[in-house]
Amino acid sequence: MIAGVKVKRITKYCDDRGFFAELVRDDEQLLERFGQASMSMSYPGVVKAFHYHEKQDDLWFFPSGNAQVVLYDLREGSETKGKTDVYYMGDENQVLLLIPKGVAHGYRVLGEKPCTIVYFTTESYNAADPDEKRIDWNDPEIGFNWDTKNR
Repeated sequence: MIAGVKVKRITKYCDDRGFFAELVRDDEQLLERFGQASMSMSYPGVVKAFHYHEKQDDLWFFPSGNAQVVLYDLREGSETKGKTDVYYMGDENQVLLLIPKGVAHGYRVLGEKPCTIVYFTTESYNAADPDEKRIDWNDPEIGFNWDTKNR
């Protein structure tokens, strides 16, 4: 696992009306501080990759659909620099994923239905000075193959 990345299992409390689940609490210390909460929806097969941040950490959750999430450690001095991790998140694996600053990240929507991501950041978005550095989805340094192989 890439250093500094954290995974939290989501606990659902079910009754005859549905369920309730806490995603993140301030007493869990998943985020150094809270900046912004956002959500996005993507259609099947869409790849949104890669980008990274210099100032903020991200906390990702996929409440619907399924996604293949890819991380690549760009941090100088990190014991996991140059390492790639893959996580499968969404309907089939309800987890939170903490992505530290300096770790490139992206995802691909899996399956036949759209995917929704809800994410929390330690900084609010600043349009005048965005903390979002882009890397091509097919960057040769990362070298990730987004194709699904039939086995």
